[in-house]
Amino acid sequence: MTGTELQTLLSDCTLCPRRCHADRSHGERGYCGMSSTIFAARAALHMWEEPCISGDKGSGTVFFTGCGLRCCFCQNHDIAVGDRGKEITVQRLADIFLELKEKGAANINLVTGAHYVPHIIEGLEISKGKGMDLPVIYNSSGFEETDTLRMLEGYVDVYLPDFKYMDINLAKAYSNAPGYPEKAKLAIEEMVRQTGACCFDNEGYIRKGTIVRHLILPGHTKNSLQVLEYLNRTYGEKIYISIMNQYTPVLEHKTYQELNRRVTRREYEKVLDHAVSLGISNGFIQEGETAEESFIPAFDYEGV
Repeated sequence: MTGTELQTLLSDCTLCPRRCHADRSHGERGYCGMSSTIFAARAALHMWEEPCISGDKGSGTVFFTGCGLRCCFCQNHDIAVGDRGKEITVQRLADIFLELKEKGAANINLVTGAHYVPHIIEGLEISKGKGMDLPVIYNSSGFEETDTLRMLEGYVDVYLPDFKYMDINLAKAYSNAPGYPEKAKLAIEEMVRQTGACCFDNEGYIRKGTIVRHLILPGHTKNSLQVLEYLNRTYGEKIYISIMNQYTPVLEHKTYQELNRRVTRREYEKVLDHAVSLGISNGFIQEGETAEESFIPAFDYEGV
């Protein structure tokens, strides 16, 4: 991607569904909180993803600063609102990809990068030209613009989106995004179109495909059941579904006090039982003390 193309995309930014039209190329910050400069908070081997992503090697995960969704319960709140991050260039981003490969990463894992897609493409082109041949994972909130996703075709091997809400009211209350369900549906449709069914290598690492994550929210198992029903009805065994119980209250909520606690064992088992009743077999579940704040990475600029 040329500098001129990058400037054009960022001068009237519509990369995410907010379509805020910010002139990021001249320093204006979009809804995501970011201008045209790349900020990242961590680039290191990450062991806490799904087994087929982290395995024993670890996933080469790059946590970008900023977010176009900004859920009020965000587990990565500090970087989502732009409070943490180090400025880097596209060349430095490309070097980071190569360094993660040298460290033995199973893949390159791009976390919340929608607002940096043009930069990511350029960074991947540079690094691939220097021998970076790991699978590329696009780790997303699910709140994506399909035109932006189409730009990534041929660059991304595995999509790892959330599907947070089927309930429009929850999407509006917690993320100020009543259009989230429809945008997520369209986004996942495009992701599956690009990747096809999931495939894995001899070591069990995913090489191609789409894994949809769903984080259960305390008090809202009905929403979770609806998400599972939609995904199973629409995609069946074409995708894997990751059902997550790791919700951790990182902020105290006065308006939405139900978010001030973790998901109970009973709530999680209710969702898992429903998954079984639907016949979902391609999936991942979480066991043990996953809902601990210690599972949230330290955004200490390691590797950046």
